[in-house]
Amino acid sequence: MTTAFVGADIFDGETRRSGLALVVEGERVAALLPEAELGPDMGVERLDGGLLAPGFVDIQVNGGGGVLFNDAPSVEGIRAITAAHARFGSTALLPTVITDRPAVTFAAIRAAEEALAQEVPGCLGIHVEGPFLSVARKGAHDPALIRRMEAADLQALCETRVRPLLLTVAPESVSDEQIAALAAAGIRVSLGHTDTSCERAAAAFAAGASCVTHLFNAMSQLGNREPGLVGAALDSPDVWCGFIPDGHHVHPAALGAALRAKRGSCRMIAVTDAMPTVGSDADVFELNGRTARRENGRLTLADGTLAGSDLSMIGALRYLAGPLGLPLEEALRLCSTHAAAFLGLSATNGRLGAGSRADMVWLDAALDLKGVWIGGERVRQ
Repeated sequence: MTTAFVGADIFDGETRRSGLALVVEGERVAALLPEAELGPDMGVERLDGGLLAPGFVDIQVNGGGGVLFNDAPSVEGIRAITAAHARFGSTALLPTVITDRPAVTFAAIRAAEEALAQEVPGCLGIHVEGPFLSVARKGAHDPALIRRMEAADLQALCETRVRPLLLTVAPESVSDEQIAALAAAGIRVSLGHTDTSCERAAAAFAAGASCVTHLFNAMSQLGNREPGLVGAALDSPDVWCGFIPDGHHVHPAALGAALRAKRGSCRMIAVTDAMPTVGSDADVFELNGRTARRENGRLTLADGTLAGSDLSMIGALRYLAGPLGLPLEEALRLCSTHAAAFLGLSATNGRLGAGSRADMVWLDAALDLKGVWIGGERVRQ
């Protein structure tokens, strides 16, 4: 079936364009062309103004719709999480399993593999965050489950078939040789939950680590004599940085400085680090046997430690284009185009053009979602 979407401006991932129709054939975009060139028999969906943009791509989603991936490492769990976030414009995401027992971690990986085989809408692969982290920067991860990577772990991870697979590790628990082997196996290695030095982080990047997980949070900070992981990431133009734009995890001045520092390479990615509360009325959930609560938009453990976020990607976009003051086009790229590029999926995701997936969001002037499509199918909101 071929449908032409008309009546809204189109952001194609690079620029905002007016007066064009977006032609969708099945799951893909066939063309962007002037409305006058549409054939007389073509189906038309007329939109009432606003902006059509690429669907959001989120590389760090722990849960949603009342479901925590660690507690439901199954296709059904992934389906519930992707469906919850689709209502907020995330048309593609990496379900994220945090530090846990090996049985849970590898059940989650197998679930992601099966979800991809079943073409579960919105599932791109998997993000494994831990357990090879640093207790000193554990954040909300259970310190009893954090450990060093052993040879058997490396072999098992390299033998997985899910790609993209994003793996967050700390240099304290994973050697440069192991990072190189993981990268050679097609796994994207990210540094996070680490107290590493700037020099040690630079060595991990040279070995094959290509990203930093939630910049500024749970990592060594930028100092004048020891720049830490923050300094190493900002000083490395080829390194991608995920960040949580919710107004709680990172001060806007720090985030603004990081965005300016990385502006030349544009390797910044908005993530939600979302927990089960997104798309759910429940304000309380369990995290490795500990209680986390939602209050005033923050999720915390009993000791006040931030426990992921209550952020959706439409919320991230509003924060970036609102309080942070970014141009809308830049904010949209941070929420979609950059993540797709990092995952090597620019041909299909994060843009609207011939051959791309028809994953789209329709926004009004207030940045309210008026429609979401995954593979050309409209999502019920």
